[in-house]
Amino acid sequence: MTERLKILFEDFEKAYMNLKEAVKSARSDLEIDGAIKRFELCYELTWKLIKEYLAHLGIICNNPRECFKQAYQNNIIEDLEIWLALIDYRNLLVHTYTSEQSREIFEKIKSDFVGEFKKLYDKVRREVYE
Repeated sequence: MTERLKILFEDFEKAYMNLKEAVKSARSDLEIDGAIKRFELCYELTWKLIKEYLAHLGIICNNPRECFKQAYQNNIIEDLEIWLALIDYRNLLVHTYTSEQSREIFEKIKSDFVGEFKKLYDKVRREVYE
């Protein structure tokens, strides 16, 4: 694997671990808001990691939706619908102004997205380090 891919993976790994811990322990509004910010960072690093991983395979993509579709076609991710929903939820966060909406998104992060990040983490980790 390329050095850039390893660096992106390490950045993603830190972001994923921080998100996992934040989601697990968040109770107050401030902690939940912090977990949501960690999700946003993890999302950005995720699609950039996938983009670089695909480039290593000779596949060029230029945006998250395209990268997630290519990742699905190349068996990097398992559930395309969840990954496309992840994009929608991330975009929704930009326009979310109520506590109720952000809490709904937090629950979705907790119930669905952290698990998908874990699957990606495990898959790429095997490729990068084994």
